[in-house]
Amino acid sequence: MKEEIYTIPVMDGFKDGTECPFCSMYRRLESDSVHFVLSPSYMEVDVRGETNEKGFCQIHMKQLYEQGNSLGLALMMHSHLKHRIEGLSQALSKAEGEKPVKSGWFSKKASSETGSLPELRDRWKTSCYICDRIETSFSRFLSTFFHMWKKQPDFRALTEQSKGYCLDHFLMLYQEAERYLKDADLASFRDTIRKQEFENLNRMADELEWFTLKFDYRYKDKPWKNSQDALPRTILKVGSLCV
Repeated sequence: MKEEIYTIPVMDGFKDGTECPFCSMYRRLESDSVHFVLSPSYMEVDVRGETNEKGFCQIHMKQLYEQGNSLGLALMMHSHLKHRIEGLSQALSKAEGEKPVKSGWFSKKASSETGSLPELRDRWKTSCYICDRIETSFSRFLSTFFHMWKKQPDFRALTEQSKGYCLDHFLMLYQEAERYLKDADLASFRDTIRKQEFENLNRMADELEWFTLKFDYRYKDKPWKNSQDALPRTILKVGSLCV
């Protein structure tokens, strides 16, 4: 199977052998994006402009803080804070019927904070530079996945040997397939992943049940089989969360 630069992340996701290859791809994207933000890139004007405008969700703010790069994060947060101050000032002035006053480096960006105060609050709560960066790359991975599945029989065989997908990514694949596949290919793909998913969900249920039975004294001397890490794998399968 020939690997190109753009196919490597998808291949690596399936080679990991986890309960969901797409969760593996997402975690790598997330880690790479967090490190990118705190690399010297935070001094680039275009990156700083986007991080000022979008900010970060709570999850990614916590991950940035946990990297220990206090100076890098402080420099970024300083300009982001100034941007938010101007955006808040202009939004309040508009809500109170006053004429907004433009000032500072980021006044042009701040003036884009339009809409009602509830809309502004919702936008600030959900806007995240890292989430958007991940989403852009992840959509390319999805397109690459379907291209490889259709054109490379050995890759298709690799996907069929996987442990299926988390529920969210299974539904994503099932729904998005019609954008990339047609007729017989679409029917074959959906039939394959449907059977694969239920087989692996049932396997997961059996492993988790055995995990619970091991807490019964009657089973304490029985082998764990493949159930010792059944709980975190089930959490990944059901909730797309790696714990």
